[in-house]
Amino acid sequence: MTTPLIERLRAALPREDAGTVRLLRGDLYDDMEDAPVTRPAAVLVAVTDRPEPGVILTRRTDHLPRHAGQIAFPGGRMDDDDPDIVSAALREAEEEIALPPDAVTVVGAADHYRTITGFEVTPVIGIIPPDLALEPEPGEVGEIFEVPLAFLLDVANHVEATVEWQGRDRHYYEILWQDRRIWGATAAMIVNLSRRMRQP
Repeated sequence: MTTPLIERLRAALPREDAGTVRLLRGDLYDDMEDAPVTRPAAVLVAVTDRPEPGVILTRRTDHLPRHAGQIAFPGGRMDDDDPDIVSAALREAEEEIALPPDAVTVVGAADHYRTITGFEVTPVIGIIPPDLALEPEPGEVGEIFEVPLAFLLDVANHVEATVEWQGRDRHYYEILWQDRRIWGATAAMIVNLSRRMRQP
């Protein structure tokens, strides 16, 4: 079963011409020229194929040196032996949440996003069967949960916030779902998907 919402998501993936869509390009940067050198990374946006599709997210463990406790898509940096960015996303998802690569129907790649830590992240969109027996990798993942795709894409749930960083006010987005705060790069990639889906 593939729902109309999933079909809209598939149709919204980047085309050669982004048209008039205003996308978020990177963490906290008003001008990306001052961003650090980038290294390729990938995340898997795993969408569950159910009547009301969901998206698989993780909460990182609290002891990690970077982004401890934050909510993220499964993913990470591209390894030298990864043949491409899709393979990197699938490998990371298998390592972090035990998602078998052959259970993922890859739809395509969404817009790149540059993080404050110097990664250029490619979100890879994949459709997965619902209710898979996923397992968190205890060294990295504290929790696996699913959020309704419609909730994530709803612009009413995209809250813009401001933080002072390096002497300037910088803007970012957060999405609050139940008792969880989705923010930073993860929220920005969701906002970009939502904006793509609203373009004519």
